[in-house]
Amino acid sequence: MTTDNDSRSGRCPVSDHSFTTTLAWSGSTGVGYDDYSREHELTMASTATRASSDVAFRGDASLPNPEQLLVAAASSCQMLSFLAVAARARLDVVDYRDEAVGEMPESERPMWVTRIVLRPHITLGSPAPRAKVERLVEVAHRECFIAQSLRSEIVLEPTFVGLA
Repeated sequence: MTTDNDSRSGRCPVSDHSFTTTLAWSGSTGVGYDDYSREHELTMASTATRASSDVAFRGDASLPNPEQLLVAAASSCQMLSFLAVAARARLDVVDYRDEAVGEMPESERPMWVTRIVLRPHITLGSPAPRAKVERLVEVAHRECFIAQSLRSEIVLEPTFVGLA
């Protein structure tokens, strides 16, 4: 990603942009749908209280930007949807982490976030068949409000710990 601006023209140089966020949750969906914690931590830049445009657009690199917030929303929604379907299916998820990346190529005009890659790392508290867990990831994707609201391609690349 190019971070320098062309100061002579006031325009951003031609480059592709990527926006990374991380997410972390721990608890247990084994306690049932009504009782597991939905609270989780999202990390974008160094803080989440103030925001700016991306540095490529003359913003502050230490603050989250709208594109990161979009990626974080997709990541958070996928996780919350997955925890819900896992709890309903009596699957005990004890840890969920994601390193999500949004891609915004400069070749697309007007520019837009064309692709969001979610890489959830899901840890189970008790063994479950891979096919069941993969199916629940897909169900969660279909039920994610954010994913259903975007035209961006959303790619899921999950990894699992604790499969049967």
